[in-house]
Amino acid sequence: MTEREKIIAVAPMMDWTDRHDRFFLRLISRRALLYTEMVTTGAVLHGDRERLLGFDVSEHPVAVQLGGSEPADLAEAARIAEGFGYDEVNLNVGCPSDRVQSGRFGACLMREPDLVARCVEAMRSAVSVPVTVKCRIGVDEQEPEEALPAMAHAVREAGCETLIVHARKAWLEGLSPKENRDIPPLDYPLVYRLKQEMPEMEIHINGGIATLDETEAHLAQVDGVMLGRAAYQNPYILAEVDARFYDDPRPVPSRHEVLEAFLPYVERELAAGTHLHAMTRHILGLFQGCPGARAFRRHISENAPRPGAGADVIRDAMSLVPDGASSSSRVLARV
Repeated sequence: MTEREKIIAVAPMMDWTDRHDRFFLRLISRRALLYTEMVTTGAVLHGDRERLLGFDVSEHPVAVQLGGSEPADLAEAARIAEGFGYDEVNLNVGCPSDRVQSGRFGACLMREPDLVARCVEAMRSAVSVPVTVKCRIGVDEQEPEEALPAMAHAVREAGCETLIVHARKAWLEGLSPKENRDIPPLDYPLVYRLKQEMPEMEIHINGGIATLDETEAHLAQVDGVMLGRAAYQNPYILAEVDARFYDDPRPVPSRHEVLEAFLPYVERELAAGTHLHAMTRHILGLFQGCPGARAFRRHISENAPRPGAGADVIRDAMSLVPDGASSSSRVLARV
């Protein structure tokens, strides 16, 4: 650990990091910073705010990610989000989807660092919680060696103290959003150099990080690591985070214990009208690498979508995985 506490976060992921997923992940790690899916300013200002922004108090620390490019709208959306109790407001300057291009926000804002700076200033004037920015290293024809520092300096001048960098370009022309997550090459050294050039700014890195050993290696160069698909597809990777990166001595729950703690939430949500599949789709990777994992996934996938499915689907799936198979990471977490 350096003077600054290193941050381990789970990335905002559209259609994935909803409130059910965040509640589930929080049962595995008490300390990892969780992010919402991106929420557009239009949705916040005119939509069902409780559905869009509501979350369980157990999710703290939790940040909301906003998408937009109008400073006044972002300021008002940030103010509303702060009122819901979020610990941080993050501006999306990295999403490459067609939707964000047509709305002039997300990755296309890499071309407009001055506008991003005005957005940050407006948001900071509206809230007392930190305002952060998540960006790419560039888009399309941009030269990352120029585009990334330009964005970093612009937002730093606007008062943003934390920049989260997905260390890939976004190709808005020619690649789909899915392809943009894999095809553009990663450039971690560029992010490291940015941190060296701007030591006073918190720089976090994201993109293609698959293990906690890789996470630790990155933390020798930057202030934080954001895990994306690795944390979603293999959520129990987070079980080691608290002890390894935050010196948290509390016992690490087994996979079975995580699900036992999840069941009361599932029962409560079912009673409120939530469909079981909306929750169980997030737990399919919990037993990855364990004997019985395939049977667990199959039972959930086949039974959770059925009309009237209840929490017994989870209990029955748990019985297909030996309990001892779910506790192997307890020793690792204390190393």
